[in-house]
Amino acid sequence: MLEKIILFNLSSNPELVRKIANLLRLSVGHVELMHFSDGEVMARSLDSVRGKSVYIIQSTCSPASERLMELLVFIDGIKKASAKDINVIIPYYGYSRQDRIARPREPISARLVADLLQTVGVSHLITVDLHTPQIQGFFSCPVDNLSTIHLFAKYYTKKLKQLKIDPSEVVVVSPDHGSAHRGRDLATALPNSQLAIVDKRRPSPNEAEVVNIVGDVQGKTCIIIDDIIDTGGTIVASANELYAKGAREILVAASHGVFSRNNVEAMKNAGISDIVVTDSIEKSIPGVNVITISEVLSHVITHNESGTSLPPEYLAFY
Repeated sequence: MLEKIILFNLSSNPELVRKIANLLRLSVGHVELMHFSDGEVMARSLDSVRGKSVYIIQSTCSPASERLMELLVFIDGIKKASAKDINVIIPYYGYSRQDRIARPREPISARLVADLLQTVGVSHLITVDLHTPQIQGFFSCPVDNLSTIHLFAKYYTKKLKQLKIDPSEVVVVSPDHGSAHRGRDLATALPNSQLAIVDKRRPSPNEAEVVNIVGDVQGKTCIIIDDIIDTGGTIVASANELYAKGAREILVAASHGVFSRNNVEAMKNAGISDIVVTDSIEKSIPGVNVITISEVLSHVITHNESGTSLPPEYLAFY
């Protein structure tokens, strides 16, 4: 079933691709990737892709524009080399936070990226925890937006047992109204836990101001869950307010660990005892636990090739 597929890694996720290849018992395709002195990028496959189902894995994380251009030029070459279909796996979809016009004359860059990917020939997009699920509507090709809730539920079920904390003493916290669905789903997956929501304002990009906590956190272990940790401002501001409201302990989970400001120390100083992210972005940061999405992605590839439905816990519908 898998003999007609070929798996490619560009520059963003070599370790993740290696894990997926091992799980599928596949070798990784050979890529020539060049960055010229004038800043131009060239990427091409050194293997034949004629008649094959191609899977390209590339997170468009920092440097986001460079990673995106690598992906676009590589897809263009694959398309012209007569690949049967082009499946692009973008674990972390860069530009996803530019999904609407928030101020006059702003672009909708998430839509622009979608247009570029489709123009060069993507036939199927697989991604993980989009910042807003509505981004799927920017594509006319099939999109699988994979959920990580079941992975975090497994992690915290084990973690709470180690800490001897009953789930009834846990409050799952959404750091803003837009991520309430993630908090609700994790709270549902941790029986008897409760849900709280942070009422947050953004006076400017990458700055967060917490106005209030909706929900009772007095004496509770709080798990803040979000899709992205970038500067950490939202997490730190939320933690400060949670402790002010009487929280006993705070743990943090996020699908994508951007960590653009080396902010783990600030988060630890805010009283956060545990931080966990997935390996959608490959960074080795002391004090941050990482759970892999390789098994999920390998299963998705297998289901895609066999024409069978994905397990319901892999998909989130909001």
